[in-house]
Amino acid sequence: MSEDLFDIKVKNLSFKNPIALAPMGGITDSQFANKFAKDAGLVILGGYNLDAATNMAASEMVKKGRKEFISNEPLKLIDNELKSVKNQNVVAINVRSTTLEPLLEAAVMAKDVNAIIEIDAHCRQPEMTKIGVGESLLHDLPKLQDIIRKVKSTGAIVSVKVRANVIDNIKMAKTVEDAGADILHVDAMRDGPGADIETIRNIRDNTRLLLIGNNSVTDLDTAKDMFTSGPDMISIGRGVVKDPNLISSLVKEITLQQQKMGWYNSPKHVCRGEGDLRGLAFCCPPVKPCPVHFNTKKIGLSAKDFADIKMEFAKGTPLEYGDSTCFGSLVWCCKITRRCPLRDGVLETIGLSDAEYMKLKRQLADHILDHPKVTGK
Repeated sequence: MSEDLFDIKVKNLSFKNPIALAPMGGITDSQFANKFAKDAGLVILGGYNLDAATNMAASEMVKKGRKEFISNEPLKLIDNELKSVKNQNVVAINVRSTTLEPLLEAAVMAKDVNAIIEIDAHCRQPEMTKIGVGESLLHDLPKLQDIIRKVKSTGAIVSVKVRANVIDNIKMAKTVEDAGADILHVDAMRDGPGADIETIRNIRDNTRLLLIGNNSVTDLDTAKDMFTSGPDMISIGRGVVKDPNLISSLVKEITLQQQKMGWYNSPKHVCRGEGDLRGLAFCCPPVKPCPVHFNTKKIGLSAKDFADIKMEFAKGTPLEYGDSTCFGSLVWCCKITRRCPLRDGVLETIGLSDAEYMKLKRQLADHILDHPKVTGK
């Protein structure tokens, strides 16, 4: 399976697919990953406790019936675990420590084997939060930002796992991005069943970090729902415990979808009120009152700027064609899943497949959101 099929990259790493094994304390070690996540694009081991305080807290949690990784030599354990994943996955280690030095040492270990270090700002167990790790870091953003910057200074690729809806989600995402992290891993937890898809969508609209969505992915339908909200990858934890074949089956289905449609995590149309900003790639010209105006204003574009940017991208590409479409160019046409004889007739005439069309729309979305008029750079 080619990594180029999905084109998911961070720094020097490429992910063969967008399905990840999520970290679960005391469960997701290399043995678990080798058995149940051999097909995953990313396996996240841990969380590992790196110092005496976190290991002591973990021991108290174990007394209550929770599983935890406890070791007298945690760095040696991590080194062994990083080298024990047998499959061609990208590997990450989820870690927590009350002191900085073990985090820096773990980051160097990860870097040396081309792995990722993931800072745990997620665990909500009181034994951990009362010593200042896990979710408590979300209540002290300057501290979290300082940790990210110092871990990043080792040259490692840094992910941060957070729990949604603990503090302001956008402030949290921007803090992580501004500190220099490479990946934001969001547990979209909410009151009640299911994942908070709207939160993932809002975070997607406010960060260009590689985004991993997590929570309540149990089958293909829940995976698709999560993907349409904008994450580059989704991670699965408890679902794998319940269904050991879940990761392999999702990789197979999402791969087939990508081969057929070309944009595995494509958004819904913004005119439905459900799409994230990437959905601007499917919008009509901004010539009448509709949600396109609201969304372009969110990123600081006038109607003319938006139209010019789209036509700028289309020039010299197959999206430039389409005299017989509603607005004279495929650049203004909608998502391939919406039936349109005019668009489809042009695609057939110029020999552009559905997948190729959607790949161009994905590139167009990036072109819009990364444009200097949007980023100010």
